[in-house]
This record gives sequence, structure tokens and C-alpha cells, in this order.
Amino acid sequence: MSSNLTWHQHTVNAVTRAKALGQKPLVLWFTGLSGAGKSTLANGVEQALAAGGKHSYLLDGDNVRHGLCSDLGFSDNDRTENLRRVGEVANLMVDAGLIVLAAFVSPFASDRQMIRDRLPQGRFFEIYVEASLDTCESRDPKGLYAKARRGEIKHMTGLDSPFDVPTAPDLVVNTQALSPEQAVEKVLNWLQSEVGLDASID
Repeated sequence: MSSNLTWHQHTVNAVTRAKALGQKPLVLWFTGLSGAGKSTLANGVEQALAAGGKHSYLLDGDNVRHGLCSDLGFSDNDRTENLRRVGEVANLMVDAGLIVLAAFVSPFASDRQMIRDRLPQGRFFEIYVEASLDTCESRDPKGLYAKARRGEIKHMTGLDSPFDVPTAPDLVVNTQALSPEQAVEKVLNWLQSEVGLDASID
């Protein structure tokens, strides 16, 4: 970073924007293996938030790699850089007053902690979307496990690349035990009772 940069303080700040939107800006970070149901769950939660009048934005792993991170591969270093960029975008969106839903495999605990540390205190919530490797591989919605088994792709999380299971996530949602609707309801109930965010759509 250049030493000639100076941070410019703006008159309209994060508090002003949050008050204007009438909500608590935060990041809901959905992590888990490919096929665990992160995108499906995040999409369902965002639908409920929007129906309840909340202002949100969903950052999805594949979508981000089409643009912001199209120059990155799937090596350990590239995965870290991918999430660093996403973390910076999420931080800007929180500063804008939005509720950010981020659905990323994000296999390394150190990367998830990096994003938590970058955000203001109490604005980052890690949601572990839990499903066994066997379940995820049987679902294989994108065909990635099959390709990895055939040796067509490398660095497949859960196979030849590790996944650091969250040791103290803010919420665990087991998508083997819950239907998509039940999983969304669990997140919404937790948001209301533990985070203080009323996302009801009644």
C-alpha cells in the first residue's frame, strides 16, 4: 500500500446510514462444504428479509468469481485473496447500512477470522451450514465432486483440500436434518432472539 494515501473522513457515516435504513447492518457468513446448501439457505433468508422490509445484499461464491475475483484460481493463496476481497466488499456494504449475506465455502478458519476481525465488533456472524461429505457428494448440484473424483479438477474442498470445521460458530444449521424451509425458519428465529433483528414477514 502506498504511504501517500490518507483516509478521508466523510460527514455521513455508518451510524447515519443505518438510522436512515432503520436496521442493524451486519454480515451473515454462511460457510460449509460445496453442496451443503449455503446458497439455498442464504437466498431463502434474504427473501424473508426483503419481504420484511429489510435492505440486504447476497454475495455468492460463484457469482463473485464471475467478476470481482475472475482472475483467481483455487489454490490456497487464491482462496485467501478471494475472501479478502469479499471481506472488504462486505465491510463497505455494512458501512452503507446493509445486511450482507455471504455464501462461501471459505474452508480456512484463519480466513473467516480475518473477515470477522476486519468488521466492526458485533457485525459478523458465522453460520455453519452442516452436512456430511457423503451427503454433499450425493447431492453434487454442480457436478464438482464427480469431476474431482475423475481427476478433472484439483483442490476440491473435502477431498484433496481441507475444510476447517468451525469450532465456535454463532449458529449451526444442519441441512441433513432440516428441510430448506425449516432451515430458513431456524435462521430467522435466531436473528430475532439472539441478534435482535426482527426479520418476521407476518
